[in-house]
Amino acid sequence: MDSKRIKWYTLAFMAFSTVWGFGNVMNGFVYFNGIQVIFSWILMFALYFVPYALMVGELGSAFKNSGGGVSSWVLSTTGPKVAYYAGWTYWACHVTYIASKSSGGIKALSWAVFRNGETYDSFNTLAVQGITLVILLVFCYIASRGLNPLKKLTTLAGTSMFVMSILYILMMFAAPAINPGADFVHVQFTKEALIPNFDVKYFTNLSILVFAVGGCEKISPYVNKVDNPSKGFPRAMITLAIMVVVCAILGTISMGMMFDPALINESKESFASYNSNGSYWAFQKLGQYYHIGDTLMIVYALCNAIGQLSTLVLSIDAPLRILLDNEDAREFVPSALLKQNDKGAYVNGIKMVAVLSGAIILIQSFGSGAAEVLKQLNKLNSVCMPMRYLWVFFAYIMLRKAKDKFNPEYRFVKNQGVALFFGVWCFTVTAACCILGMYDADPFTMALNVVTPVILTALGLILPILAKREKEKK
Repeated sequence: MDSKRIKWYTLAFMAFSTVWGFGNVMNGFVYFNGIQVIFSWILMFALYFVPYALMVGELGSAFKNSGGGVSSWVLSTTGPKVAYYAGWTYWACHVTYIASKSSGGIKALSWAVFRNGETYDSFNTLAVQGITLVILLVFCYIASRGLNPLKKLTTLAGTSMFVMSILYILMMFAAPAINPGADFVHVQFTKEALIPNFDVKYFTNLSILVFAVGGCEKISPYVNKVDNPSKGFPRAMITLAIMVVVCAILGTISMGMMFDPALINESKESFASYNSNGSYWAFQKLGQYYHIGDTLMIVYALCNAIGQLSTLVLSIDAPLRILLDNEDAREFVPSALLKQNDKGAYVNGIKMVAVLSGAIILIQSFGSGAAEVLKQLNKLNSVCMPMRYLWVFFAYIMLRKAKDKFNPEYRFVKNQGVALFFGVWCFTVTAACCILGMYDADPFTMALNVVTPVILTALGLILPILAKREKEKK
C-alpha cells in the first residue's frame, strides 16, 4: 500500500482549515440578524457548498497534472483566450481583496495597541486611507523586490486563527458554567427567532455567504492522492460540509449568547461598528468572562494583523504570476505588462495593482468614517471575489459536455443530466448573488459595488485588443 496516500479524514481537516474562518461566523451573524443565519447556513451548505466541493473533486481528478488551477481547467475544456479571461478574473478579484487587507491590517494593529474599536473609528477617514495607501505601496515594493519574508507567517497566522475559532466556541459554551454571574444574552430558539424575513435585504446579502464558503478549489490537487478517490473524496467533502455547518451553527449560537441583534441593527453607524469590530469584541468579552482581561483579544488581533499583512504580499504577487506566467494567456496581454525586473517580479503588473487598489483606497477617503470603509470593503469583496467561482462551474459544465474526452478517476455523479443541472445551478446562484449583492441602501457603497467590477471586466476585455494591435504594428 502507498504510504503517501492521504486518508479521507486528513483531507477533510486540510480543507476545513482552508475554507473556514472566524470572520465567516461574524459576518453571517451581523448581516443576517443573529441566529436567523443558521437557517441560511444550512440551505447554503446543502444546496451550494456540497455540490460545489464535489464538482471541484471531479475537475481536480480530470486534470490531475494541471496543477489544480481554474485557468488550466478552462484551457483544457475550451481554449487559450477563454483561459485568459478566467486568469484575468482570478487576478481582478484580488484588486478589491488587496485594498481590504491593507485596511484590515491597520484595524487589527489598532485593536492590539488601543484595545478598543472607538479609537480607530474616531480617526479622520482621509488620514486612515492615506496610511492605508502608504502600506499598500510599501508592500507593492516588497513584492517587486522578490522579498517575501511573510510567506511562512501566512500559514502560521492562518493556523492560529483556525485554532482560535474553535477555541472561541469551546470557551463560550463553557463560560456560563464557569462564570454564571456574567452578562449573557438569552438565546430564543423559537420559529420566529430562527426563520429569516425573505426581503430585499436578505437576498442582497446572500453574496456574503457565497463568499464565505468559496475557495475549496485550492484542495483539488489532492483528489487523486486520496485512498480510493471515488469513495474517499466525497466522504471527505461531506465530512467537511458537516464540520463547517456545525462550526457555523455553534459559532452563531456562541455569538447569540454575547450580542443582541437589536443593538447591531439599531442604526447604520451601529451596524458598521459591529461589522468592523465584532470579532474583536467577541474575544474581548470572552476574556472578561474568564477574568483574563484583554489577553485573548490581543492574541487574536496580532494573529489577524500578521495574517492580513502577509496575505497582502501574497495577493499582490501570486495572482499576477498565475495570470502572466501562463504561456497560453501571455499572447492576450500587452508586452509592457510582461516586463520583469532582475528579481523576476512583474513590475508593471505590480504598478497596475498599486493604481487600481490605490484608487479604491483613495475613493473611500471621501466616505463617512473608518468603520464604514471596512463595511464597504466587506460587501465589495462579497460581490467581486465569488466572480472567480463562476469559472469553476463553467469549467465543470464544459468538462461534462466533453463526455468521453476526459476520464476522471472520480465523478461527482454518473448521470449526465444531473451533473449539468448542478453545474448550471451553482453558476446561476453565484452570478445572481454577485449581481444582487451590488445593491446597497447607501448610494456611495452601491456605486462602488457596481463600478468596480465593471471597470475590472472592461480592462480585461481591452488588454487582448491592445495586445493584438501591438502585434499588428510589429
